[in-house]
Amino acid sequence: MSMNFNIAIIIAVIHLACIPAAARTVNDQLGRQLEVPSDPQRIVSLAPSISEIIFQLDQGGRLKGVTQHSNYPSQALQLPKVGSYIRLDLEKIIALKPDLCLAIKDGNPKEIVDRLQSMQIPVYVVDPHDLATVIQTIVEIGSLVNASEIADKLAGDMRNRLERIQDLVAKVNQRPRVFIQIGISPIISAGSQTFLHDLITMAGGVNVAAGYNAYPRFSREQVLALAPDVIIITSMARQAVFEEVKVQWSRWPDMPAARDQRIFLVDSDVFDRPSPRLLDGLEILVQLIHPQLFEQSR
Repeated sequence: MSMNFNIAIIIAVIHLACIPAAARTVNDQLGRQLEVPSDPQRIVSLAPSISEIIFQLDQGGRLKGVTQHSNYPSQALQLPKVGSYIRLDLEKIIALKPDLCLAIKDGNPKEIVDRLQSMQIPVYVVDPHDLATVIQTIVEIGSLVNASEIADKLAGDMRNRLERIQDLVAKVNQRPRVFIQIGISPIISAGSQTFLHDLITMAGGVNVAAGYNAYPRFSREQVLALAPDVIIITSMARQAVFEEVKVQWSRWPDMPAARDQRIFLVDSDVFDRPSPRLLDGLEILVQLIHPQLFEQSR
């Protein structure tokens, strides 16, 4: 072969390597059809839960930006921040030159999603609303980042854990009344159609705030009248504030939760985010609501 022919081959190979990966057409969880890169390399996550999922899929190297409070795993703390997930900074997102943004319906402003789309930046929106759709979200994100094998294994592990928990909870004869407090001043709980309501129910409890709106407010007198057997306090407040709230509830010995010393503090990040750690939150709730199940299995 002549030298000129070899050079031509090299130039052709270099040219092919420089061609961007072909796009593919997908439907996100809102039913929106969009074109996304076949192999996205510059992803901006617009919610802490999405960041957690990408790291769980061993694809953290693709992340070029995340929102505030993306604190798990610790590697997420080192990434550029693009505002909070409810107050996104459009300029910072654009400056990171993403080839794909991953957004969440419950929180991300629609106008920001629309603006990004108008700038030819694809935005795939997820809408998980229970454990089943969290698992489905993991599978879909795995497909987007070419990590389907890892995603399928993670989803299978989560389904197996959920099945074991359901088998365990099926043994209970009584379901304690549970009040979960996610806001301190004012007192805010989780009503029906929330992740926390689903977790309480699956953990073998009765959510005393069910039937109210998603995040109802209560006075102290209203909570006492509900007579919860268990109080779970989950908030992003400082630990000292956590402890003070627990002490305040403990001062009402006629309330079953105080009388039986069943007032607990939990990490809000594990319970509030639609990420794989929701299974951790569910397992914690089962242990707090039905400790006898674990005593029997020892």
